[in-house]
Formats: sequence, C-alpha cells, structure tokens
Amino acid sequence: MIRQRTLKSVVTATGVGLHGGRKVNLVLRPAGVNAGIVFHRVDVLPPIDLPVDPYAVCDTRMCSGLEKGGCKVGTVEHLMSALAGLGIDNLHIDVDAPEIPILDGSAGPFVFLLQSGGIEEQSAPKKFLRVKKTVEYREDDKFVRLSPYDGFRLKFSIVFDHPAIDSTSTEVEVDFARHSYVRDVSRARTFGFMQDVEFMQANGLALGGSLENAIVMDEYRVLNAEGLRYADEFVKHKVLDAIGDLYICGYPLLAAYTAHKAGHALNNRLLRALLEDASAWEIVSFDDSVPAPAAVVHQLADPALVF
Repeated sequence: MIRQRTLKSVVTATGVGLHGGRKVNLVLRPAGVNAGIVFHRVDVLPPIDLPVDPYAVCDTRMCSGLEKGGCKVGTVEHLMSALAGLGIDNLHIDVDAPEIPILDGSAGPFVFLLQSGGIEEQSAPKKFLRVKKTVEYREDDKFVRLSPYDGFRLKFSIVFDHPAIDSTSTEVEVDFARHSYVRDVSRARTFGFMQDVEFMQANGLALGGSLENAIVMDEYRVLNAEGLRYADEFVKHKVLDAIGDLYICGYPLLAAYTAHKAGHALNNRLLRALLEDASAWEIVSFDDSVPAPAAVVHQLADPALVF
C-alpha cells in the first residue's frame, strides 16, 4: 500500500518575506491522517486556518497566496513544491506573518528542513488525483494543459527577450519516473530583473529581495557572483513553481502537465477548470489489490536522496 506521509517531529525556520521584507517565523508540525496541508496565521487572534484550496488562491501576479476572511498567507508555492516533491500529505504550517519566508529563493531549504524533521508513513492509503481526460486553459499565446499519464511529468517552455536567459535552455521536461525532485528541481531559484526590482521596491514590494534569495539580472547578465545552479535554472524554477501551484489542489497528481509562458495565475485557472469538470478526474489509492504505477513508486522513493 502507498501510504500517506507527515513529519516525524516539529521543525522551525526563520527568514525574511520576499515582498514585505519583514522577519517571518515558520513552524512545521505533524498532522493526522487525511488532515491535508493547512496553513495557520498564528499572529492574529484567534489564529486563522487556511487549508490549501484552489478557490482560496490570491495574489497570483507575483506568487501564489491563500486568503480567508481577508487574512492572507503569500508565497506558498516553494514550500508547497517541496511538500509535493517529498510526498508529504498532511502537515500543519504555523506562520506569524502574511507570507512564507523566501529563504534562498528555491525549495532547497524547505527540502532540507523537512528531511531534518524526518518523514513518517501513516496508516491510511495515499490519495492521488488522476486526470482522466485532457483539460487546457489559454490566454493569448500562453497555455497550460493537464493530460492523462500514469505518473507525473511536467514540460515547460519560456520566452524572455534577455541574453542571460536566452543563452540557457528555455524548455525542459521533468518526468519523476526518471528524475529526482531533490536533485534535479528543488534548488532552482526564482529570478528577476534589476530594473523591475528597483521599481517594485520603490512601490513597497519585493522589499526582502536580494542576491541572496533570487537570480538577479541587469540588461545583459546574471549579477549573482556564483552564477547558475543548473544550466537551465530559469525554466527549472518555473517547473518548481508549477509543482507547488498544482499541489494546492490537495492531492498529488497522476498527469502530464504542459505549459508555455505560464505562471501562477494560469496554473490556478487550470486547476479550477479541471475540478469543475467532474468527468476529467478521479481520486484513487493503491493497495495490495491495486498496485501503484512504477513511476509513482520511483517518485516516492526519491526523498531518500539528499544533496
């Protein structure tokens, strides 16, 4: 049986919010079977619970956030990506600010944090959302698509008129039947342009942004002294974001995801389009009588890897 997973012990981290620039304390706590992923704003009284839900998503221009009754938790996508990559189904996430800390701009520190707490299998079968027919969402020349697939595969292409990006691979395919989330995806950092950062900071946004938590470019080159972590780090980060955005549905997907020039908003539109077509999906589990696809077994063995 493929079992649900949570943490073995409580782990904590402190960092800076990317957009607010303020100190953020984060606590990750084990959760019971079928609890799902639940964010808790513990700096308000009474604390507000924000379970992951595609219909609670807000602030999709620059990140994926959740909102309930006017209370928000922003920049959840990197942590959600790490949870999806490590196969964690149930977790309580306490945060004392309106956004998750950005840390180094990738999912790598969250992977390390989760692995430090230990991953524990639970008594109940893991639930997957299996895509049964193709669902697509388009806006102009941008599109996102989910198609039936006996595993989880993502294909992403980007277009930027910038020499530093154009000199790298702008298309990538990641199939977790062959690839490792920890090794091949988790360390890809968010990226931006110096002129945009300056404009946003002048308008009270990206106040926590720096060369320590993002790839930053001027008109011609990458400004980070250490360069890139992957030869295709820009498009790999878009895959990392997509994994986190899609996991906001509350279940790991059995599907092939394809995207061109997409971002948080289109990913959320795609999830809503999928869920609103009851014939396009089903919830499945795998036990001794229904063996799991080989790709699923491979993916869930990946958390044993460290970097």
